[in-house]
Amino acid sequence: MAKILAIDDDITVRITLQDLLESEGHEVLLAADGKEGWEKARSSRPNLIVCDWMMPGLDGLELTRRIKGDRVLEKTFVILLTAREQIDDRVEGLDAGADDFIAKPIETEELLARIRAGLRLHSLAQQLADSLERLQHTQAQLVHSEKMSSLGQLVAGVAHEINNPIAFIYGNLDYVETYARDFAEIARIAQTAKENLDASDRDKLDTLDPEYIVEDLQSITFSMRRGAERIRQVVKSLQQFSHHDRAGQKRVDLHDCIDNTLFSLQHRQEVRDLFPGIEIVKDYGDLPEIECFVGDLNQALFHLFANAIDAIESQFLKSSQPQNDKGKIEIRTRAIDDDRIALTLTDNGVGMEESVRSHIFDPFFTTKPVGKGTGLGLSIVHRIIVQQHGGTICCNSIPEKGSEFYIELPVCVENFCVDVSEEDLPDNLSANSYSSPQKHTRRERDKPHSSSRPIAPQ
Repeated sequence: MAKILAIDDDITVRITLQDLLESEGHEVLLAADGKEGWEKARSSRPNLIVCDWMMPGLDGLELTRRIKGDRVLEKTFVILLTAREQIDDRVEGLDAGADDFIAKPIETEELLARIRAGLRLHSLAQQLADSLERLQHTQAQLVHSEKMSSLGQLVAGVAHEINNPIAFIYGNLDYVETYARDFAEIARIAQTAKENLDASDRDKLDTLDPEYIVEDLQSITFSMRRGAERIRQVVKSLQQFSHHDRAGQKRVDLHDCIDNTLFSLQHRQEVRDLFPGIEIVKDYGDLPEIECFVGDLNQALFHLFANAIDAIESQFLKSSQPQNDKGKIEIRTRAIDDDRIALTLTDNGVGMEESVRSHIFDPFFTTKPVGKGTGLGLSIVHRIIVQQHGGTICCNSIPEKGSEFYIELPVCVENFCVDVSEEDLPDNLSANSYSSPQKHTRRERDKPHSSSRPIAPQ
C-alpha cells in the first residue's frame, strides 16, 4: 500500500490518524511539528501527507510551500487539516500548493475517502511523470540519432574531400626530399668548382648562399612531412569515426577509443590566453578487448571528456589573471574480473552541488547558458552506457574541487541491446574510399614531365 506521513502537534490526532490509516494497510509515519515533518518528508518521500494547518514554528501552509517547491517532493499529494471554513482561507491554502482539505473535527469516512482519492491522483500524476520522462528519453534519442546521422555524413564527406589533396602532398614529399638531396650535391660540386667560374657567377653563388638554402630546404621538407602526417592522422580519425558509427557491434580496445576521442578534442586542451591548458594523465590497466557499439561508445566518451573540459574551463577562466596550475583530467582503467572492466574519469574542474549532481543524467537538464548546452550530453551517455551496453555509471563531485565519473562495462554486450546507428553511407562517401598515395619508381622520376606523379586537385 501507500506510504503516508501524518503531521500534527496534537498527539491524540496523530494516534487516531495512525490507527485509521494502518487499518487500511498503509505504512504510516508520524511527525509532531512542521520541522520534523519536513525532515521526514525529505528522507522518506511519502506518497501522501496529511498535515495540520496551525502548528507552532513551521506551520502547515509554509510546509506545503516547501514541499511543492522541492523537485523530489513536488508530486506528493498534500491534505491540510483545518478548522477554517472561510473561502479566503481555502484559497490561500490552494495557492500554497495544498491539494485537498479535511475539516476538523475529523470525520472518519470522509478522511478515508479523501485519502483514497488523493492516492489515486498521486498514482496518475506519477504515471504521467513516468510517461513524460520516457517521452523525453525518446526525443533525446531521436535528436541524437538524427544529429549523428548528419554528422556522420558530414565527417565522411570532409574526410573524402581532404583525401585527394593530402595524397598529392604526401606522395610528392619523397620527390621533394630527393630533389633537395640532389640540389645539395649540385651545390657541393658548384662550391668545389667555384674557382673555375667567372667573377659574376662566383658573386651570384656567394649571394645565394647554397649551404643555407640546402639546410633550410631540409627543415622545410621535414615540417611539411610532419604536417602531412598530422593531417593524415586527422583524416584517419574522421574516417574511423564515420565507419564505426555504422559498424554495429565490434570488439575493440577501449584505450584506442579513449585516445582517438582525446585526439579529436586536442585543440581544447592547449594553452590559450588566460587558460593554462589541460594535462591528460593516463593510468591504463591490462584490459581485454570489449564488445560494444563502437560509434555510440565513442560518442559517450566524447560527451564525458567535453563536459570535463567545460568544467575545467569554467574553473580556470573565472579569474582574470593567468593561472599557474594546469587543468587535469585523470583516466584510469582496470579489469574488475573476466566479465567487466572499469573506467574512471577525474577532473579538477568547477565541480557540482548535490542539487545539480542528482539531475545530470536527466534529459534536457543543463546549467550552461542558453545556446551553449542542450542538456542531452550526459543523458545520452547514460543511455549508451546503461541501456545499450548494460553497464553502470555514477558521479561524485565536490564544488570548486572537481568531479569523478565511474563507469563499469561488460566485456560482452548482451543480445538485448539495440543498435541505433544509421545505414551505411553511399560508396562515394565511404570511409574505405581513402586511397594511398601513388608510388613511383626511380625510372619514372627520371622523366622530367612524367604524368605518373600525383597531380594537384583541380
